[in-house]
Amino acid sequence: MKNKKICITESWCKGCGICVEFCPANALTMKDNKVFLKIPEKCTSCGLCELRCPDYAIYLEVIDDDGKIDARK
Repeated sequence: MKNKKICITESWCKGCGICVEFCPANALTMKDNKVFLKIPEKCTSCGLCELRCPDYAIYLEVIDDDGKIDARK
């Protein structure tokens, strides 16, 4: 079993808001012109935010049951 966790590199975010618009769970918002995970428990780890971010500022990290990060996704 693998778990996915949303990660945001705030310094890379240019505040376009595309990820917020594509989030089907409305888990993301903009705060101080940067993307912010407003409701973590609503995030379904669907990956649409990662797919649509033109700046690669938001991504899903895949974690195995033993807590190791799986770079293969």
